[in-house]
Amino acid sequence: MTRKHTESRQTLSDYHVHTSLCHHAEGLTSEYLDQARLKNIPELCFTDHAPNPHGYDPANRMALDDFAAYQAMIRPLQKSESPRVLFGVEADYYPGGLDFLRQWLAAHSFDFVLGSVHYVGDWGIDSPAEMHRWRTADVPDAWRKYFLLLADLADTHLFDAVGHLDLPKKFGFVPPEQDIAGMAGPALDRIAEAGMSIEVNTAGLRKPIGEIYPSPLLLRMARERGITICFGSDAHKPGEVGFEFPAALRLAREAGYTHAARYSRRRRTLVPLPEAAANNP
Repeated sequence: MTRKHTESRQTLSDYHVHTSLCHHAEGLTSEYLDQARLKNIPELCFTDHAPNPHGYDPANRMALDDFAAYQAMIRPLQKSESPRVLFGVEADYYPGGLDFLRQWLAAHSFDFVLGSVHYVGDWGIDSPAEMHRWRTADVPDAWRKYFLLLADLADTHLFDAVGHLDLPKKFGFVPPEQDIAGMAGPALDRIAEAGMSIEVNTAGLRKPIGEIYPSPLLLRMARERGITICFGSDAHKPGEVGFEFPAALRLAREAGYTHAARYSRRRRTLVPLPEAAANNP
């Protein structure tokens, strides 16, 4: 495919991109932008892991003192017209963090706030270092607790979208589908009530589960509730920007979606899905 032909086709925006400040991503922000241009991505939203003052998960996020550096890394890129660069953050919901998040998020001019749950109690459920805990865990109970936390996240009304909706499947420890539907249904109801989106996150294709977040079942359940979607690569390397977006587009269309959400200054608009994505030239 020629570059000229690629640029003539509408593609998907990437609303989940990290930076080296989270300690587990690599590359310059300008390199992520270069990849977005190469793949004809219309919008690139940086959503690195939000800091906190509580000592919560410090190995995987910037410190509070790093936030000014994060702003300095992103703001100059916003001069770009193609792609448009958005300033966002991935903020974890965790017990004890709500008062801080409420004040901190309101104090900054974000375009987009992605809400995630990475911990069930003291267990980092997606951490490779803690993967062994799945082997002896009550797997359905862990999933149940996770979806209860997602429901609480939605009730805060602090976030624009939910990240990697079925993250507990990362290492392949998955209850029967009918059980997942029963656990996830109440959380999806609360997400719908809060007017939030969920992301179609392709990072699962790079993980042991080998499947996009969320599963086809959960994406259909979200569509039935009128929950809007955005797309994210969860890129931790420049080359992962727009990763497998054609597969994400197919999944969304198969679930019945015709539009995707875009954000600016925390306000959502809907745009038609392209007929075919050209994000992976």
